[in-house]
This record gives sequence, structure tokens and C-alpha cells, in this order.
Amino acid sequence: MLVLAIDTSTPAVTAGLVALDGDVLESRGDRVTVDPRAHGELITPHALEAVKAAGVTLRDLDAIVCGVGPGPFTGLRAGMATAASLAHALGIPAYPVCSLDAIAADVAPGEAPFLVLTDARRREVYWAAYAADGSRTDGPHVERPAGLETTIKVAAGDGALLYADTLGVQPIEPRFPSPVGLVKAAREDFNKKPSPLTPLYLRRPDAVEPAARKKVTTP
Repeated sequence: MLVLAIDTSTPAVTAGLVALDGDVLESRGDRVTVDPRAHGELITPHALEAVKAAGVTLRDLDAIVCGVGPGPFTGLRAGMATAASLAHALGIPAYPVCSLDAIAADVAPGEAPFLVLTDARRREVYWAAYAADGSRTDGPHVERPAGLETTIKVAAGDGALLYADTLGVQPIEPRFPSPVGLVKAAREDFNKKPSPLTPLYLRRPDAVEPAARKKVTTP
């Protein structure tokens, strides 16, 4: 099974081709650029280059996996629109996956629970908590680091690096979702009809409907 994995929920613009054979996952070609301003510009070229590097064509794909956040609106929109467009054009399923779960899937196995935190900007983090086996136990949420009360002292994700001192956590790898991590997090859904690609924004929109104009009356 050949799966194209896409994620634009973090500053990393990520695309990769992953071959799935039973429980074995093999990366066939990754393209990653860390640039929070280049999601719309780079995600489609990265996806095409990853497929080409794997020595296959788009027509050889069996599915697409897309990170749906949590993340900023503009970045998420670029990746999800690309995933949806390719899936529609190729007639293949597109599976959504929580991007924090994808990071958790790449955390080295251990005996202790851990957090995954990504930068939510505005001095906030997106976060979720995981058991030692990588299963999510809480979240996702968006919160200021100083307000996050937890006894867990190990955390993955770029948010862990940014706010390690405030949170009192030890940062661990990875920083961003990888194509293999995205497929790991989604593979249990491959035998089902995919859920809609619905973004995890976690915040109210900044834009609001304008208030009604005041009526002008003549004296």
C-alpha cells in the first residue's frame, strides 16, 4: 500500500511517500522545509517531488493521509486543500489524523507518559497527553504554557523546546510530524470509510461578522 502523507500544521511543510506492508512502514521519499510562511507555496511541489523520488506516479497511490492540526488556519488550509484535491482527482481516500498523534507515534517507546506540544503562536501551545504506549489520554487543547498544570515531565514537539523552562519539561524528539508518523497514526482507519477532513482549529475565528449599521434618520 502506497500512502502520500501531508502535514502543514506546524512551521514544517511536510510531504512524504510511505509504503505500508502489514505492520512494516517504509519511507520512500520525504520532502520537509521548515518555513511557517511557505505552506501554500511548497506543499504541492513537495508532494510531487516525494512521489517522484519514490519512483512512482500519483496514479500508483492507494491513499492520502493529512494532518488536520491543531494548527493555524492558513497553514492547515494549504495542506488540507492539497490533500482533498489530490484525493478527489485520483479517486482515492484521504484520511485525517491529529497532527499531535503523528508526533506521538514517532516518540521512542518508554515506560512513562509524555506530552506533545506545538507552537500555537500568541504565546500559547497546542497540547495533548499520552500514555507510555502512545495512546492519547487528554486533549488536544490550546493554552498558555504557564497555565498548563501537569505532572508529566517529558514532552515532544517544537512547543516543548520553546517553553521547556516555563513548563519544567525535558524536550524529546521529534519536533514535527513525519510522514511515517502520520501514517502510523492513521493506519488503523485504513479498513474504514475515511472521516471528513475537518480542521482542528481549537480557537474561535479572529474575523467576526460586522455589526448592523446604524440607521440614519432625518430630523
